[in-house]
Amino acid sequence: MSYNKIHINPISPEPTVGSVLVIYTGGTLGMVYEAKGKQLVPFNFDQIIDRVPEIGRLNFDITFLSLSQPIDSSNMNPEIWIELAGIIEQEYASYDSFVILHGTDTMAYTASALSFLLEDLNKPVILTGAQLPIGVARSDARENVITALELAAAMDERGQPMISEVCIYFNSLLLRGNRSKKRESSDFNAFHSENYPALANAGVRIEYNLPYIKPHDSGLHLTVHKNMDNRVAFLKMFPGIGPLVVDSILNINGLRGIVLETYGAGNATTAQWFLDAISEAIAKDIIIFNVSQCDGGRVAQGHYETSRFLKQAGVVSGSDITAEAAITKMMYVFGRESDPKKCAEMLAKPLRGEMSV
Repeated sequence: MSYNKIHINPISPEPTVGSVLVIYTGGTLGMVYEAKGKQLVPFNFDQIIDRVPEIGRLNFDITFLSLSQPIDSSNMNPEIWIELAGIIEQEYASYDSFVILHGTDTMAYTASALSFLLEDLNKPVILTGAQLPIGVARSDARENVITALELAAAMDERGQPMISEVCIYFNSLLLRGNRSKKRESSDFNAFHSENYPALANAGVRIEYNLPYIKPHDSGLHLTVHKNMDNRVAFLKMFPGIGPLVVDSILNINGLRGIVLETYGAGNATTAQWFLDAISEAIAKDIIIFNVSQCDGGRVAQGHYETSRFLKQAGVVSGSDITAEAAITKMMYVFGRESDPKKCAEMLAKPLRGEMSV
């Protein structure tokens, strides 16, 4: 598939260092106010320098690429994740780093999915967006885009990229993508990572949290996976949940896996009907992945009586993985492997730093 590209010629007097491909998927960031219709409409990225003139003063090459049909992030799906992974594969040798402009609502899902699809990544892939459109006076879009570009282009003293993984940059924080969650719908500090430290903090200077950043390995060769199986579902525990709800989900035709969102450290009701339903599903080779409803902390199956049965039944512990990373990891694993036992083994261990052991 071919895409239209817009190259930005930097006006900085310094020699250019590195190159960044910016991929625009859609979302709030790329909207401007249209006086005639008195509404927000997508703007043409040919005008990006008019909207964000600071971009022209950066001392690295920047190319913008837009999906043929930019979408609201609420319409994001595995096919587009695979398309984004394919763009990065196609352009991998031509650019030193990548920035993806994305709507905030599903950004954590996309960052998680790309972390799995891009195996042995050794270049930066940084997602960012905005809570307010770029055409609004108080927009956070300019700072997020400029700093995401600087982070993507950053090199260490050996000339290697500071970042070599999929990340989210938002409101001064660089977070590991598959550890991130959207926390706020109206504040600028929209994303957080309760179970893993921020990789960098962009204040007057950018301070890197080096012990927690995936080390660069120039010996790695990118492998892009292009299969995801979305025969998965969430089942969230709540007081009063009944057999009708649980059975209707566990008996979905063709279902391969469930992300079970449990209480606290992985606890669920011990009602006999629920235990029977879980056991029957596992006997039918439906994999159940236990993830806590809490943003912080981790699943510790068997620590309490209310999770002991889940461990005994063969439910896979998700440790401290986010729900967003859990569901996309499951799609990725099912896209690669058909054997339920091997799938469970892959889910139980960290593949891209998405969970602790």
